[in-house]
Amino acid sequence: MLNPYLLRNEIHLTAEKLLKKGYTLDVSEISSMEKKRKKLQVETENLQYNHNILSNLFKNTKIIQEENQILKDKIIKSGKDLQIAKTQLNSLKEKIYTFSLCIPNIPSDDVPEGNTSMNNKKIKYWGIKKEYNFRVQDHVEIGKKFNELDWTSSAKISGARFVVMKGDIALLHRALSQFMLDLHTIEHGYKETYVPYLVNPKALYGTGQLPKFSNDLFHINFMEKNNYILIPTAEVPLTNLFSNQILDEKDLPIMLTAHTPCFRSESSSYGRDTRGLIRLHQFDKVELVQIVNPEKSMETLEELTGHAEKVLQLLDLPYRKVLLCGGEMGFSSAKTYDLEVWFPSQKKYREISSCSNMSDFQARRIKARYKKKHKQKISLVHTLNGSGLAIGRTLAAILENYQHSDGRVEIPKILQEKYMQGLKFIN
Repeated sequence: MLNPYLLRNEIHLTAEKLLKKGYTLDVSEISSMEKKRKKLQVETENLQYNHNILSNLFKNTKIIQEENQILKDKIIKSGKDLQIAKTQLNSLKEKIYTFSLCIPNIPSDDVPEGNTSMNNKKIKYWGIKKEYNFRVQDHVEIGKKFNELDWTSSAKISGARFVVMKGDIALLHRALSQFMLDLHTIEHGYKETYVPYLVNPKALYGTGQLPKFSNDLFHINFMEKNNYILIPTAEVPLTNLFSNQILDEKDLPIMLTAHTPCFRSESSSYGRDTRGLIRLHQFDKVELVQIVNPEKSMETLEELTGHAEKVLQLLDLPYRKVLLCGGEMGFSSAKTYDLEVWFPSQKKYREISSCSNMSDFQARRIKARYKKKHKQKISLVHTLNGSGLAIGRTLAAILENYQHSDGRVEIPKILQEKYMQGLKFIN
């Protein structure tokens, strides 16, 4: 959520900055509501002041019975008027709050202009694309050939955009999650965390998926008592661990990682990129979250993105790092890097990780704050998150990049002994 100060005092500048995200702020609507709020605020404060004077007068003054009743009547009337004004003010504040929930975060100044992937800025390329002297198969063909990516069975028990994995491919899927967790906890310093896969709506409001992206989520009504939602990413529970907390500056940064399934209806992406493991309703991901001092958040974004890059480098998968333009960024993000891995069957790079600095946008929603050293001042933290990595897409990239002419798929060397029980090839 944006700082209310921006909507009250810098509304036109804020609207101009939001255009970079392709969002048109209704300046007249928010300005009209703010004008009414200020007027009601003054009226309510005046009514409260007068009501207090009458109440104190009644308590402290000895007066005759007749005058006493007149004063009582005045107090009753002023109390009713005050309650009406408070109700109107609270209702208007709630309306402004609801309006504000739908306003995206302001992009950083160095975010490129534009609304499509063509406007994204390529930062760097890493790795060497392999040359093949045979017809390259995509990961769907490879999985079917091994009979270890089973789309028929998953469709029978769940429907489209689910998968059943078997045998060595299932083992590789598990190995990747263990490898990523070990790397991020042992080498990068994250604390492994196990989190619920079901959260309440408040948590998703906190990280920005609600209210705008409700249709992209899986909602569960349990016995008509509790409204749960399946997590679209571990970012949601990990970030919300710090809701309504005041942290000590000495404890920052806080670095957490979690391996979870992720559930996405993705109704807005219907018919797009749905082949194979690229866009499933259920997929696994190792998530990285950092809670940091605001002064260090942009520096931390580079660091966190580097942690995700390290996974691709150790797996020897060619990729590129891309700075997203305003129109391609997420709702809550101030700046985002995408890591895109090379898929030889498509002869194109595909997103495998998205790393974002949310600035104080999520922190303001969840009231995550910190106390500065030797000072009483309390400020909002900055939150960051990134995929480190999406496991299904990493698996697909390995199947395609490591295929051989004889039909075998080589296992990346770093996985063979420790994570794949000595297996060097999937036959």
